[in-house]
Formats: sequence, C-alpha cells, structure tokens
Amino acid sequence: MSPYVFPIQYAFLVFMLGCYVLFVPWLIYTYRKDGFFSWWRLILSSSFLFYLLCALFLVLLPLPATRDTCAMQGENTVYYSLIPFTFVRDILKETSIVWSQPSSYIQLVRERAFLQATFNFLLLFPFGVYLRYFFQKREYWKRALGLGFVLSLFFEVTQLTGIYGIYLCPYRLFDVDDLILNSSGALFGFFVAPIILALFPSNKSIEAKRASVMESVTVLPVPQLLALLIDCIVVGFMSSLFDVFLPSGWLTELISTSLGMVLGFYFIPLLWNGKTIGTAILRFRLVNEDSGKPSATSLFKRFLALYFTWFVMYTSNAISQIERWMESAFYPFLVLLTFSVIVVISLVLLIHGLLVLFSRGKRRFYFDYASGLRPSRK
Repeated sequence: MSPYVFPIQYAFLVFMLGCYVLFVPWLIYTYRKDGFFSWWRLILSSSFLFYLLCALFLVLLPLPATRDTCAMQGENTVYYSLIPFTFVRDILKETSIVWSQPSSYIQLVRERAFLQATFNFLLLFPFGVYLRYFFQKREYWKRALGLGFVLSLFFEVTQLTGIYGIYLCPYRLFDVDDLILNSSGALFGFFVAPIILALFPSNKSIEAKRASVMESVTVLPVPQLLALLIDCIVVGFMSSLFDVFLPSGWLTELISTSLGMVLGFYFIPLLWNGKTIGTAILRFRLVNEDSGKPSATSLFKRFLALYFTWFVMYTSNAISQIERWMESAFYPFLVLLTFSVIVVISLVLLIHGLLVLFSRGKRRFYFDYASGLRPSRK
C-alpha cells in the first residue's frame, strides 16, 4: 500500500499549506457570496481540493530521481497504449481463478491487473459525486462524463509530456484504458451520488439560508473583522506610499500610518456613503443608528477609536526602542511598563472580540459602539 500512501501524505502536506495561505481569502469570498459561514461549504470545498490533490499526486508520484529520464529507458521504449480494453485481456491472462469454481473468484481482488483497473475506475469516482452535488440534476450526466474525460486526459497528457517538459522523456505510460476507466468511474459516481449525498445538507437548503441572510440588514461579526483586516492592509499600502516621500525613522512611520488611517477610516467612508474598501468588498456599509446616513462626526469618532488603540500600542513599542534611554537605570522598568501596556491592550481586544463573535450580533465592536454606527447591508 506504500505506493498509494506516500502520494496521499504528500497531498495532505500541500493541502495544509494551501489552507494556511487561502483560508482568509476563502472566508472573504464566502461572506461576500453567501453572507454567512457554512461548515458544510467549508468541508465540501476543502475536501474537493484535497481529493484533487490526492488524485494528481497518485498519478504523478513518485517522481524520477533525475530529469534525464531518457537515459533510464531503452531505445525503443513505447510511451503510449492506444488499444482500448487491454485491461480486460490482461485480467483474463493473469488471473488464476477457475470460472467453474465460484469459490476461487475471491483471488481476483489480489491480482495486479484487476487491482490496477479497479484503481483507475475509482480514481475519478469521487469526482462524479462532487459533480452531482454541483449540478444537482441527473440530466447533466453528459457534462459529468465530459468533465471526467477532460480531467483524465489532463492526467494522461501530463504523464506523456513528462510533466510538460520538466522531464526529458515520459516516465509513465499514456493509456487509452485509463481514459475509459477514469471517465466511467466519474459517470458511475455521478449516478450513485444521491445515495451518498442524502447524508449531507442539500445545496438548496444552503441557498435558501443564503437568500434569507442577504435579505437581512444584519451583518455578522466575522465579515466585520474581515472588512477591518482588508482596511488595515489598504492603510498599510497607503502608508508605504507616503514613506517614499518622507525620510526614514519611527516618526516617519507614525506620520505615514496616521495619514493612511485618516484616509482609509475617515475620508473614504465619508465620501463613499459609509463604505470603506473592506466593507465594500464584503457588501455592507456603515450607517447611523438614528438617521441611517453616517455623519462626519460619527465617522470621525470611529476613526479616533481605531486610531487611539493603534497609537497607544505603537508609541509604547517605539518608546522602548529609543537608544538614549537604553543606558538609563530605569530602562528595564520602562520596557516592562510598555510591554505590559501592549499585552493588556491585546488581551482586552481579544476578549472583546470573542464576546462580540459569540454574541451572534447582539454586541457591537467598541469602535462602532463609540461612534453610534452599525454595519448594514442596505
């Protein structure tokens, strides 16, 4: 089983790396599209990605030890097999079962030719199940068969070209039987998928919840935090632009970040009807609790609440790094004091964020509460 376990282990490592890199962008896409977080959608999307990686690595791994694969092969090596249903002949040729003795049929599952054909059939079986979930209707079986064939052809061409020129010669066989078995497996998975999908939430129920959430004016805490994260990235980008025109130093960083925060958290929503770049991407805006339209005063209060938090933490860190104070006898106490300030503020923000997240919309973040603003989809 090691030839199969190794590619799956490698796929798992790549999958975990992909999750680390793509999780936040995926959350942004999910909340922008659906307006809520669905565990089922997460499981479906991540499992589909993991399955595709497993299928790809099972086809390609292990890789040759050298790029010059031509030197490992004979002069008349054939890199393709274009005769269909050769696997049937191989099974009949290699099998040791006696057709008149049904008790010997169990030996078939231990024979190489049968196991190889079975693996190729099952390789795209899950792909057909996923396609049935995405397409829903049985009438799309031709599309499922076509996509299964295209994916199988991609695998075969990748092998035939030595992973598109990375290796000088193919190191695996292009086999028309693989196309037949892979495509058949995808089609079979498409037809039997309802038996498997009956155990999970239907796509219609998720779409119904999505429609309900998008009609509501309420914005959940997670998309608010994602919007704030995007705004912070935008502020950092604008600050780096200001740094180009200012001399280097901690004071320059203070001034450039302050200018970026003023633009990102005050002037942009003031001129854009309560929308920051982050809230626009997540499809909501800031409104006043009473009048609806955000006032300049409310937006400025929100900016001050965010700016004050950042300013205290930044100055606390900057003070402890001033060189002329490092020789003072009180420097250790200064470091301890500034470190304590940063830790306390971080803990308060963490606890506050968790309380808002688990309140299911009953609490607001401190910067919205202080400004009298609330997020809204309308």
